[in-house]
Amino acid sequence: MKTKLIYCLLTVLAISFLAACSDFEEININPTAANADQVQVEYFINNSIVGAQMDPHIAERAFVLYWKAAGRMDRTNTLPVGSYNDGWSSDYFRYVSDWLNNSYSAIEIADQQIESGQFKEYTNNLKQVARIWRAYLLSEMTDNFGPLPINGFQGVNPDFDSVEDVYSFLLTELADAVGQIDASISVPNTIQDLDPAYSYNFTKWVQYGNSMRMRLAMRLSETDPGTAQQHFEAAAGTNQFIATLDDNFAVQETGGWSALTGVMTREWNMQYLSPTMNNLMIGLGGVPSEVQLADSLLQYIKPANYLGARYEDHFTTMTNDPSAGYWFDGLHQTIDPRSYVQFPIPGDFANPEMNRYPSWSLGTTGETVRNLVTDDGNTVVKEIDAAFTWNAPSIGNWGDKGSKNQVYSHAGAVPRLANSFRNGTSKRIFFGSWESYFLIAEAAVRGWSVPMSGQEAYEEGIKQSFAYWDVTDFVTTYLTSEDYNRVGTSVAWNHTAEPPATVTMDYVNGYTDEAGTVEFSYPDNDLYENGNVKNDALTKIMTQKFIAQSPWLPLETWNDHRRLGLPFFENPAVEKSLPNLPALNSSNFMESRWEFFPQRLPYPSNLESNVPEGYSQAVNFLNGPDEVSTPLWWSGEQQ
Repeated sequence: MKTKLIYCLLTVLAISFLAACSDFEEININPTAANADQVQVEYFINNSIVGAQMDPHIAERAFVLYWKAAGRMDRTNTLPVGSYNDGWSSDYFRYVSDWLNNSYSAIEIADQQIESGQFKEYTNNLKQVARIWRAYLLSEMTDNFGPLPINGFQGVNPDFDSVEDVYSFLLTELADAVGQIDASISVPNTIQDLDPAYSYNFTKWVQYGNSMRMRLAMRLSETDPGTAQQHFEAAAGTNQFIATLDDNFAVQETGGWSALTGVMTREWNMQYLSPTMNNLMIGLGGVPSEVQLADSLLQYIKPANYLGARYEDHFTTMTNDPSAGYWFDGLHQTIDPRSYVQFPIPGDFANPEMNRYPSWSLGTTGETVRNLVTDDGNTVVKEIDAAFTWNAPSIGNWGDKGSKNQVYSHAGAVPRLANSFRNGTSKRIFFGSWESYFLIAEAAVRGWSVPMSGQEAYEEGIKQSFAYWDVTDFVTTYLTSEDYNRVGTSVAWNHTAEPPATVTMDYVNGYTDEAGTVEFSYPDNDLYENGNVKNDALTKIMTQKFIAQSPWLPLETWNDHRRLGLPFFENPAVEKSLPNLPALNSSNFMESRWEFFPQRLPYPSNLESNVPEGYSQAVNFLNGPDEVSTPLWWSGEQQ
């Protein structure tokens, strides 16, 4: 394809060193050493954007195993249990350095061409696009690792900068770059083809730049609210931000294996519904399952106050997930209408969106009947048919209960991400219109000057998300609902009554089928307002923002949780201790503490040997050890 040809040309002309680069040399090599007349700005921008879409190798490591896990959009025992892989981190550091290398190169080449007088009418606009895109990449990298070199990639051994300084640079850079774009200028069709996001529609790049400035400004809300407010009001006040689905910053995915291959296409990744998402969606919005589902599925819907079948000897109870210990043997009376679209119901094999990966094991993924067994594994205690049920078991260590349970991690037994996100036919979204509105809603709650009320922005964010999922028929009912989800949050903006302390719910003993009742308690999120608030405006906003960002923006849901502790993230199960998360144990698993959640990626181990002075600077700026648990400067844990 054209992208590959361009990349080969650039390799010959300007960046042949990349093939020989090892470790972290990318941060101090100047890729524009070739004659600037031989290369073009748009080639570097294209390579940077296409590369950052992520080929399958790095997508699995960064997007799936790190971001989706930490951002609680999947059920994966990596960062959430304190575990990381130095090889994955090294690969990601190398890849993102390459993408940044190209963005810095685009800016430098543009400057050289302008200075020499050998430039096009649109060259300056391309430079500003490169600056906006570079700001995103730098934010992605610093939000993962922390301190990094702002002035790297320019032919000198760089100094590392603090996260505070990086963010100051990014916000100023975005403001200046957006201000220098002349949106009336157009580019030839051949140049448009080299922008996989907006085809060099400069109005849309302005919108993206302003939305990015809003996102990054809000990141500072807890640590530097004055700077956050200043930049946010300036960006939002332009009324030029990503406001409709057509404005979304999105890159078309493909199949096969290339930089454009879908980020979630690896068949051995299960892409399960996460318990975090499940708890947010159950009961939320007041839309009955019976109006969402085909008639053939209505028989599986359970009463509203039914909690499920209790199997305390086979399902973990050592987590603050409110559904712990239960298997929901049917479908919920009400659930967020986006749930069934994103995650087809197990056993509904007539649904074309039912994902059956891995394709070489269709018999396994098509199997819904599984067993709970005795300690020795030789005797079946209970046979469970998971068809037309809805569950999202917790992550963590299930100990002996896990070894006796053949259901909870079986591919055919629990909801998994729909086909359209697994087969390379979607567009990967880097910024969605809903996020602009939820950011504005949060700003309004904080009392900042923004172009609409908090309620108006909040409801528009929901409408944008419902439009993306094509469930707008339900939005009117949804917006007025006062029903609580499993963590005690409702939808309606003006409904801020806290949920009751307990609710009497029905259940059955899974072993004996005996009916009973239990006092259900909504979990306390001690990270936010000392666990005393579950249904205020900010909790509603962050609940809706989390749901809307799925499945494309897990880094942002991780960022929001690190910043605010919202929405509620359940603790991993600790039926047995988690070696890499010693702070969480059998005596405190019902609490929420900052130290139970990952805060960053440690730097790759060979950074210290390859760039010792820079590594020392970086760790100094961290104000803590180079570990998963060390919070970044803007984290809510720092407050």
